[in-house]
Amino acid sequence: MTKTIAEITGRPRHKVAVVLGSGLGAAGGGPVEGDPIPYGEIEGMPASTVVGHEGALYSVELEGVPTLLFSGRVHLYEGHDARTVTRWVSLAVGSGCDTIILTNAAGGLHHDLEVGAPYLISDQLNLTGTSPLIGPHDDRGPRFPSMVDLYDPKLRALAREVDPSLAEGVYAGLTGPAYETPAEIRALAAMGADFVGMSTVLEAMMARYLGARVLGLSVVTNLGAGLTPNEPNHEEVARIGNLAAGRVQRLLEGVIPLL
Repeated sequence: MTKTIAEITGRPRHKVAVVLGSGLGAAGGGPVEGDPIPYGEIEGMPASTVVGHEGALYSVELEGVPTLLFSGRVHLYEGHDARTVTRWVSLAVGSGCDTIILTNAAGGLHHDLEVGAPYLISDQLNLTGTSPLIGPHDDRGPRFPSMVDLYDPKLRALAREVDPSLAEGVYAGLTGPAYETPAEIRALAAMGADFVGMSTVLEAMMARYLGARVLGLSVVTNLGAGLTPNEPNHEEVARIGNLAAGRVQRLLEGVIPLL
């Protein structure tokens, strides 16, 4: 029998929710401690099927702040619709979280991006062709929410207080699961994107709709097709994400107490 997050964690409210992307969660040695709660035990939570995504929730006190750590996510390419992909955001906000921190592994679209480094997301291009807000309006938020400053400028400034070396850029979200062609990489860069991945954009939209603040963090795990002789592969993405997990952990531990 599944239970609500409050029932299963024994904590009625949390403050912050973090999703840990490919290689950044417990499956990759990331910033997770305590007992895992498999997604299948949580009411309304779909299970993750992707290598590098543990598919478990952790309820922790991160620097004294009640925090939900979602180790792994689900994606459109697994066959889910936009509402299902963003279900964890709805559950987190329903559990009291007013800040959502989105992390992901991303491909870099420029030669000067450092592989293995985290970057703040300043804005996004939703190129998935869908939205979690399509369908009957459920009155939890505005029917036509603004997406201006979707990635909260104040939260980005806090992150730079913790790590002044953090640069930022625009994240493009595609459906996947195939990696982009060299022509697509060139087109995305021409559109103004700096990173590309297969998640995040729909989650950010749902968080804004529900009134939560959003901080986004992309770890560049590879350069896009055509920018390097190497072809992208998921094992390498997860490996580089694993190497970056320590820096992501330090950043989270520095930012979350300031919220």
